[in-house]
Amino acid sequence: MTIKMLLTAAALVAAPIAAGAACLGHSEAGMTCAAGTVFDAESGTCKVVSG
Repeated sequence: MTIKMLLTAAALVAAPIAAGAACLGHSEAGMTCAAGTVFDAESGTCKVVSG
């Protein structure tokens, strides 16, 4: 029973580490704005396009 507990604990520890490692290559998050708007990097929001 001790081996099963150790393997389970190892899996529970390794899963979040592996998931976090998969995201290390991303330098920025993507943002999708609605039609007629564009992303404003300064404010971090979508702004209505005028003109």
